[in-house]
Amino acid sequence: MYAVIDVETTGLRAGWHDRIIEIAVVHLDERGRVQEEWCSLINPDRDLGPQHIHGISAAETGRAPGFAQLAGAVAGLLRGRTLVAHNLAFDALFLAAEFRRLGHTVPVDARHGLCTMQLAPHFLPSAGRSLLDCRRAAGLPAHRAHSALHDAHAAADLLAYYLTITGAPPPWTPTLTGARALPWPALPVAAVAAVRRRSPGVREPHFLTQLTDRLPRQQEPRADAYLDLLDQALLDRHISATEADGLIVVAESLGLGQADVRCLHKRYLTGLAVAALADGVLSPAERHDLDSVTALLGLPATAVDKALTDAARAAADPDRQFWQLRRGDLVVFTGTMQPDREQWQAEAETAGLVVGEAVNKRTRLLVAADPDSMSGKAKKARQYGIPVVHPVAYRAMVDALLLPA
Repeated sequence: MYAVIDVETTGLRAGWHDRIIEIAVVHLDERGRVQEEWCSLINPDRDLGPQHIHGISAAETGRAPGFAQLAGAVAGLLRGRTLVAHNLAFDALFLAAEFRRLGHTVPVDARHGLCTMQLAPHFLPSAGRSLLDCRRAAGLPAHRAHSALHDAHAAADLLAYYLTITGAPPPWTPTLTGARALPWPALPVAAVAAVRRRSPGVREPHFLTQLTDRLPRQQEPRADAYLDLLDQALLDRHISATEADGLIVVAESLGLGQADVRCLHKRYLTGLAVAALADGVLSPAERHDLDSVTALLGLPATAVDKALTDAARAAADPDRQFWQLRRGDLVVFTGTMQPDREQWQAEAETAGLVVGEAVNKRTRLLVAADPDSMSGKAKKARQYGIPVVHPVAYRAMVDALLLPA
């Protein structure tokens, strides 16, 4: 009978370059009772826009299917049902744009569906426009906003409330009848699974768990390629999902298993401990840094003391050069940042850095609002092996650059 939808997007301009990044569909019967639900993240193949609003990370969408892979499933969920949404004009505009990019025209617009926001003045004359206000006026509890599935269920509750007031048959019966006959393109349903966003607070498993666990090798493998990539990944003291995937690929290409990689992680930690003790003093900040890296490497907390003990007995490697920014380095920024990107660029120039608009082989560093960004700049940086770091880590690098020699 009804298909209640909600979409989360990268922005507000469906006809330009903004895309859907999450879509949910909740089926209701004629009385407003939930029959089934479906939801998936969507890989937009671009940056995710205001992530502080929708709360979706590039790591999650990077592993989700694109809309082209889900189009058949979405069409099947909407075919023959009356489309419902809170601000249907917005959701329908984005949905139609996604299908249009694939060369299909679909009957999704305000004329062929129901908008719980537009119906509110008839049933909730004192309510505002927002879904939260309408639910409050209807006596419904607050919900988790800016999550497609939660918003779709919230709009479904609102429609059910309207149905209890209007009785049967509802005044929009002609719309229900017309929706059953609307022509939808016959699209194949791809054999891909829907990918839902992680619940708040749920962390991704450590990438080491994705490597095969086996006995250590008799001889230590040559793994400079892995350590070099690890060095780049840890520049911002954060291993993004993209960096974790890259480490897994390199480890597997070298034939490394869990035991081998743990050995390399211990060696890497010892190298950091050697650098921390170079001046003969271990500051609280250096200890905190070692503890943080230990957790990122999937090592037990006791590994720090072991690394410090080994470092005290080992001489620093004269060939070891730690990555750092230098005046004149070319840096590029990508993504929606707070404060605005223009301020970041101005501060970079003040620090003696050169700011670029596009990534090329001379770029030293890419600063990304989300290090897993799928923007064109981020893709090219990974192609060239240029480090991609979070603004917080970049800020620390600039602070170190401005310190007296």
